[in-house]
Amino acid sequence: MTKERFRRGRKRLAIGAAGILGVLAFAPAPVGAFTIATVPVAALSAGEPGDTNDGESPAVRGAADGASPGRGPAPAPSPTTGPSPAPGFGAYLHYSPRGIARMADFSRWLGGRELTVGHTYLAGDVWQNIEGAPAWLADWAAWYRAKPGRTLVLNVPMLERTEARLPDAAVALELRRGASGAYDRHFERLARRLVGLGVKDAVLVVGWEMNGTTYTHRCGPDPRAWRTYWARIARVMNGVEGVGFRFDFAPSRGRDATPWTECYPGDDVVDVVGMDSYDQPYGTDFDRQISEPYGLQAQVDFAAEHGKPISYPEWGLFKNGDNAEYMRRMIRWMDAHPPLYQTLSDYCPHGVWQCRMNPRATEVYRQAFKAGGGLPAEDAGGREQPPVEDCRPVRLGGWLEERLGGRLCVRFDW
Repeated sequence: MTKERFRRGRKRLAIGAAGILGVLAFAPAPVGAFTIATVPVAALSAGEPGDTNDGESPAVRGAADGASPGRGPAPAPSPTTGPSPAPGFGAYLHYSPRGIARMADFSRWLGGRELTVGHTYLAGDVWQNIEGAPAWLADWAAWYRAKPGRTLVLNVPMLERTEARLPDAAVALELRRGASGAYDRHFERLARRLVGLGVKDAVLVVGWEMNGTTYTHRCGPDPRAWRTYWARIARVMNGVEGVGFRFDFAPSRGRDATPWTECYPGDDVVDVVGMDSYDQPYGTDFDRQISEPYGLQAQVDFAAEHGKPISYPEWGLFKNGDNAEYMRRMIRWMDAHPPLYQTLSDYCPHGVWQCRMNPRATEVYRQAFKAGGGLPAEDAGGREQPPVEDCRPVRLGGWLEERLGGRLCVRFDW
C-alpha cells in the first residue's frame, strides 16, 4: 500500500469513526440508556483477555503463608482481618510504560496500598517481538529492580501471528515444528534479553488461554505437540545461565474448546497452575464458576494434586455487568485459596478503576483492597442488580484506537 493510499484510508476511517460517535452521542434513547467507554488496547498478543470460555474467542515469590502446595485451602480469616497480604497483588493497566505510571495512581486510589506485581504482555505479531525486542520491556525491568519483593509477570506467546486466526491444520503444523525445536532460538534470545535487563526470575505465562480458540498458540489442534513444545520452551529458557524463571500454565476457566487438563505439559516444567477467570457466561452465578467442569475448584484440586501453587493472571467482570456479588465472592475465594499472585484486568468491561461502568463492583473491590480495608461480607443479600448484557467493543482500527486511547465500548441498559 502506498503512503498516499494509506493516508486516504486513514482519513476515511477517522471520518467514519466520527460519524459513529456522533450518532451514539445524539441519538435519543426513549426506552433505555447507553454507556460509552474507552477500552484500553493491550499489546497485540494480549487481545481482549476474558473473551474466551463458554465456547467464545477472547498475569512473588513462594506460596502464600499457611497455604503450602498440596495441603489444601487455608481457612478463611474473619471478616475484619481483610484479604491476606501474602499473595502478590497487582492489576493489568497497560502493556506499555503507561501501565507502570498507572500503577502509582492505582495505588493512590487504594489509599497507598502498594502493587507488588507488574503485569505486561509481549506482542505476538512477529518473532522479533516475542524475543523481547520492544524497548518498553526495559521500563518494566527498571520498575522490577527498583524495590525488593516485586514480581514481573510477562505473558509470552508461543507462536508469531498469534491472533491471525490460522486454521487448525496450520496451527497443528506450527506446534509440531515448535515441538521439534525449530523455534528454540527465539526463546533463548528472550531469556538472554531478560537476563540482560536484570530480570532473572520473572513469572512467564506462556501460551495463555490455550484451551480456547482465539490464539494461534491454542492447544486443541494437537495437544501432544502443544505439551511437548511448551515443555521445550521452559527447558530452553531455564537452560540459560543464571536464570530461575517460573512458568505459569494458565488456561481460561471452564472447558472452553479443549479440556485444559489435556494440555498440561508436566510437573517438571510447570511451576504455577494459573487460571484466567472472568464473570461469564451471561447468567452464570459464582457457585457454577466454582463447580463447573474445569472450573475454580478443579483448578485448586489439580494444583494440590500436583504440588503447585495457583495464580489468577487475569480476572474481572464481564458478561454479567456491574456484578458486585461476583466481585465479593471472587475476593473471598482468593482469600480462602491464596494464589501466588493475582492481577485484575483493569479496563472496560472487566475493570474497576479505569472503567466507570461498574460502580457497585468497584466499591466492593476498593473497600477490600485499599490500605486498611476489610474482607467483604460473605453474604450481602444476593446480586446487587440483575445482570445486563455485556459491553460491546467497537473496533475502529489500530491507528484510531491508539489515538483514542482504546476501543470504544458501548453497552445498552434496557
